Amino acid sequence: MSGRSRKSTGFIDLTKVELIAGDGGDGCSSFRREKFVPRGGPDGGDGGKGGDIILRVDPHLSTLIDYKYRRVVRAGRGSHGQGKDKQGKSGEDVVVRVPPGTIVKDARTGEIIVDMAETGEILIAEGGRGGRGNASFATSVNRAPRRREKGAPGERKEVVLEIKLIADVGIVGKPNAGKSTLLRQLTRARPRVAKYPFTTLTPSLGVLYLGDDSIVLADIPGLIEGAHDGKGLGHEFLRHIERTRVLLFLLDGTSPSVDEELDTLTEELRLYNEKLAAKPSMTVINKLDLLTEDEIRALRSQGYDVFISALDGVGMKDLVRSLTNLVVDDDEEEVDDGEGEKQ
Repeated sequence: MSGRSRKSTGFIDLTKVELIAGDGGDGCSSFRREKFVPRGGPDGGDGGKGGDIILRVDPHLSTLIDYKYRRVVRAGRGSHGQGKDKQGKSGEDVVVRVPPGTIVKDARTGEIIVDMAETGEILIAEGGRGGRGNASFATSVNRAPRRREKGAPGERKEVVLEIKLIADVGIVGKPNAGKSTLLRQLTRARPRVAKYPFTTLTPSLGVLYLGDDSIVLADIPGLIEGAHDGKGLGHEFLRHIERTRVLLFLLDGTSPSVDEELDTLTEELRLYNEKLAAKPSMTVINKLDLLTEDEIRALRSQGYDVFISALDGVGMKDLVRSLTNLVVDDDEEEVDDGEGEKQ
């Protein structure tokens, strides 16, 4: 289990950016002009290489807000070559910093270029090669070439940057089920809490500390029937749960039919992506403080055995114990499978 500290300055999780690497500088056509050397040889230098654009994961970021208004990223152009065999200076590279879990797609085809699931960096757009100056074309046959090359253009790419949160536990529930309140109880996160649906409009992360270990929990906007077709917050919710390792289904114990609520949640996950419905999970009944003894007995008879009140903290110790066991079991299964990243 590993905790991930994140800085949040406004949650933007999807944006389009044009990346323009630097053009190479032109080569120079020049000849030596020295006293008493009437026919000096070629001394035109090569142009400098254009700057690259590098994509780098920054573990302290949790949003793409830096690129909400900066829709074009340009690297520096290489300088032109000069006489006296002076090579042009290379263009300045540009580093695009993105949060862990960022997926980079081709904006035209939708094809995934790279999945930045972990810390690292890649060259996403390469700067153009500098053009050769005439000194590079001198031969024993042609000692005074006037030929030179123009610099090559840098790569241009229009990409979509999309965040899929990386968390150990995804808290899944209908609007106003108490997900944000539960996250506040378990972690130091302070998501917005109110008594009306869709209070949470963006995902929130919190870290549950367990001695030397920690579990990252994600409170993701409420799921409604038809979400797989984009209804409600639809895909805004569903794509963020793809990378959570285990699911915590939080059900409102005062709902007319808790079974139907759970069926709706699991069916929406299945319709969006079969793998989501197959993730390890546990089910928790919330709002214990509003239930009568008869209602609790009825729910227990239906197979529900974890009851909490996220509002006043009742049942948190049992919940943490069960949740920890679930995450640890998933850890062990992941190691035993030996098949790389678990989906």
